Amino acid sequence: MTKTIALYGVMLLCSLQTLQAQQEGKMETDRPDQTESPYITKLKYLQGEIGFNIEKANGLTTLVHPTALWKYGLSKRFELRLITQVISVKTPLIIPAGNTINTGLLPVQLGGKLALFEEKGLLPKTSLLFHVAPAKLASKKFQAQKWAPNFRFSMQNSLSKNISLGYNLGAEWDGESDTPFWIYTLATGFNLGSKWYTYTEVFGSVRNKEHAEHNADIGFAYSINDDLRADISSGLSLMEKNNWYVAVGVSFRFSAK
Repeated sequence: MTKTIALYGVMLLCSLQTLQAQQEGKMETDRPDQTESPYITKLKYLQGEIGFNIEKANGLTTLVHPTALWKYGLSKRFELRLITQVISVKTPLIIPAGNTINTGLLPVQLGGKLALFEEKGLLPKTSLLFHVAPAKLASKKFQAQKWAPNFRFSMQNSLSKNISLGYNLGAEWDGESDTPFWIYTLATGFNLGSKWYTYTEVFGSVRNKEHAEHNADIGFAYSINDDLRADISSGLSLMEKNNWYVAVGVSFRFSAK
């Protein structure tokens, strides 16, 4: 893990160049898809992306209420990021009493996004996202054994004026094992006029000596104005029956000068 972090540190130093990476005009968001956007939050703006999910996976039903991503445009090339998730997990019990429900805060993630390259020909617009989740910065029931870092490269190519191809590659640690999950996402986005946006996506992960997990989802977003956006999405596992999720959310930004 130390070698991996060192390698990406060298790549960051090699990538320093003059960029105009912050978003202008209509707000770009990381939700509702799993593919994170390479755009940087507008300078000195605070952006919130709030979502509510219901998920079914491996016999467990999870209500996320809410997941919240907060972003602050610290410079034209860098944003600060804070991620919190409050969840309720219903676990079926093989006893007459029925189910048990655990509610609490998952480990809080602290991090940032750094713009690396602007799109030029086949070279995609690229940013590096990174977070770390301190093991004990969570509700007692959901605390981890170790600090859990994650990183991903977020890339995007414009296929036409209204069609884009976004993709992420990276790794995540779960706070229990030293072996990471290697993750990927691939999403095709379509602008439907000036207000509507839709996408289709595949995403997944794999860890050494474990079966890979592959998923697909679809969603829609509506820009009420440049600084306010609502969304809805749904996805399912391509590997396991009865694993699915449905989500709704809202994103907004305002000047924090």
